[in-house]
Amino acid sequence: MNPYAASTAAYQEQAVMTATPGQLVVMLYDGAIRFLRQADAAMGEQAVAHSHDRLNRAEAIIDELLSTLDMSHGAIPENLEGIYVFWKKLLWEVRLERDREKLAVLIRQVANLREAWAQIAQSA
Repeated sequence: MNPYAASTAAYQEQAVMTATPGQLVVMLYDGAIRFLRQADAAMGEQAVAHSHDRLNRAEAIIDELLSTLDMSHGAIPENLEGIYVFWKKLLWEVRLERDREKLAVLIRQVANLREAWAQIAQSA
């Protein structure tokens, strides 16, 4: 590993270790958005295997978001569960149909919810 990569990895690890729960959620959203955008670029280049890998990584993040929901808190986690399940369905359709328009819709939705989480994390 080159020195730049090592220092970047150390910085990222430190950021995760010192983040609040809200900031961690925002980081997960950032990762999902990054992978979805990379999948879109790969689809544009007809790089099917790479796009599937990126979509799988985004789906793994959505799975993590789903698994961390505390359903004892009422309507909000229930609504988030519905959103995340819808996103997984949309990802499946994007993979199956290679539909970049659906992927663009998904990216916008994830980005919008990411902004809401960022505001929550900032005010906490």
